[in-house]
Amino acid sequence: MNFRKSVEKLARALYWVAGASIIAMMLITCADVVLRFLRRPIPGTYELVCFFGALAVSFAMAHTSLLKGHVAVSVVVELFSIKIQGYIESVTNMLGLILFSMIAWRSILYANDLRATGEVSMTLQMPFYPFVYGIGFSAAGVCLVLLAYLIENVTRIFDK
Repeated sequence: MNFRKSVEKLARALYWVAGASIIAMMLITCADVVLRFLRRPIPGTYELVCFFGALAVSFAMAHTSLLKGHVAVSVVVELFSIKIQGYIESVTNMLGLILFSMIAWRSILYANDLRATGEVSMTLQMPFYPFVYGIGFSAAGVCLVLLAYLIENVTRIFDK
C-alpha cells in the first residue's frame, strides 16, 4: 500500500471519530434537555459537549485537508502558469506542514504537562490530557496529508 493510500485511510478513520463525537454531542444535549424538563439534568453536560466538540473539530481536519475543503484564495494564483502554481502550492503545503507539526508537538508537550499536574474538569473531574493528546494526534494526521500533497507536487514539478 502506498503512502497516499495509507494517509487517506488514516484521515477517513479520524473523520469517523469526528462524526461519532458530533453524534455524542447531539445525544448528550438532547438527553440533557429532556431530563432538565423532568428536573434531572445531566451533570457535566457542558464539559462533555466541549470535549466532544474539540475532538470533532480536530479529528475532521485531516479529512478536510485531504479533500482540500478549506478556504483557498486562488483567484490570483490561477493567473500563473501550471508550474508556478505547483511551486506556490508546494510552498503553501510546506508552511502548513511546519504549522501543524508545531501544533502537534506543542499539544503533546502540553498534554504531558496536564497529565503530570493532574488537571481535571470541574464537574466530572475528567482529565484533560487525553483530549489534548487527541488534538496533537489529529494535527500529526494533517501533517501526513500535507506531506503526501507536497510529495505529489514536487514530483509533478520535477517530472515536467
